[in-house]
Amino acid sequence: MSGTEPAEHTEAVVEVDDGGSWTPVCRYRDLGPGRGVAVLVGPRGDQVALFRERGGTVHALANRDPFSGAHVISRGLLGSRLGVPVVISPMLKHAFELRTGRCLDEAHAPDGTPADLRVWPVRVVAAAAMEVC
Repeated sequence: MSGTEPAEHTEAVVEVDDGGSWTPVCRYRDLGPGRGVAVLVGPRGDQVALFRERGGTVHALANRDPFSGAHVISRGLLGSRLGVPVVISPMLKHAFELRTGRCLDEAHAPDGTPADLRVWPVRVVAAAAMEVC
């Protein structure tokens, strides 16, 4: 199973690639459809917003809102804009594409940096003998 397909096994595990290895972050069944959760990955403990669309697809984006600086993207609302799946930031209501992290409302944050969110590789795998807390 990959991050772009619905998981069929109830014991499947969601993993995020931290750039060096795949980190198990939660069980697929614990990700509510249409909802997000924040997880920590990598040696620096980067905050990642993890989402499961109603169709089953899982996405992982940076959890930091580039406009407010708050780590709140995981609390955003899922939806679509012109058929493109998006998450709406709960702070200033900017829309970000779930697949690419691109901000659909503004190209740059107030400090002049690109407003796009980092996208993390994510996959859903069978839960072999792995224990996820």
